[in-house]
Amino acid sequence: MDLRQLRYFVTIVESGSLAKASRQLFIAQPALSQQIAKLEAEVGKPLLVRTARGVTPTENGTALHHHARFMLRQLDQALSIARQEPGTVHGMVSVGLAATTVCAVGVPLVQTIRERYPGVVLNVVEGMSGHLTQMMQLGQLDLSILFSRDAIADLPSEPLLAEELVVIVPRHSTLVPPRRTRLTVAEAAELPLILPTGIHGLRRRITTEFERRNLAMRVVAEIDSLSLLMACVRRGMGATIKPMSAALAGDTLSPEWRCLSFSDAHLTRSSYLYSVVPERLSPAAAAVRTELRETVRMLAQTGRWPGVELLAPAAARVEKEAA
Repeated sequence: MDLRQLRYFVTIVESGSLAKASRQLFIAQPALSQQIAKLEAEVGKPLLVRTARGVTPTENGTALHHHARFMLRQLDQALSIARQEPGTVHGMVSVGLAATTVCAVGVPLVQTIRERYPGVVLNVVEGMSGHLTQMMQLGQLDLSILFSRDAIADLPSEPLLAEELVVIVPRHSTLVPPRRTRLTVAEAAELPLILPTGIHGLRRRITTEFERRNLAMRVVAEIDSLSLLMACVRRGMGATIKPMSAALAGDTLSPEWRCLSFSDAHLTRSSYLYSVVPERLSPAAAAVRTELRETVRMLAQTGRWPGVELLAPAAARVEKEAA
């Protein structure tokens, strides 16, 4: 099987069009079609469904696409490692982060990698935890911060931190009296809430706590986009329940928000750092893993990531350094 054919196939699937792929690859469309025909003949199954709107992969094509992406990515990493100068770290590293995690750690991590590892190209993928879990399982990410201890049983992971979940409203909101800094769960249930949909792990955590108390939430909108959700809250359409990182502006909590803790509950979300198995972890990915871990520790220690508590073994390292 020709690796060029796999690259062509992956580009076609991801562009959704032979014409677009032809332009991206700088290959004439008839020649590109011929290469895909050869690939289909070698596989012995049709891989693409061609329509007037473009192309979509068949079931066999989808399976090949997932594995081909992984193979090509591993090949690119191997070549990058082989070409690098002794003592240097080069290569692309893909890191999956949820939107709220990006708010806290995204810029500091990118800045650190640019300063310390100029030969590393950092690919940050923002997504919901379920999607990031799937990408890790398919080998499309090197590292990811997920919110379950057993999200992927066969990949190494380590606990990072626990984030407090709080009620967030605009600074001048009339939904909560201005002097209040804490709410009961029952009081929060009376607020018009804008929350992620039920497939979101954060929503399930919140729902579980309210159901445990036999409280029905007053949900007025369900939005998975963090930017849209916070924009709606900012305009006074409702309150939300999120970690404090959702209210960050740069390195500090934005003064436009009020973050109210729960007075009768301790709602938290734990984060875990997952990585590919050691034999597939490139030197560049290992370096980024170390820097990601240390960036989280630094942000938590300095208060730049508010409302969090480091978990072991990260907490143990902090105590050791402070001793």
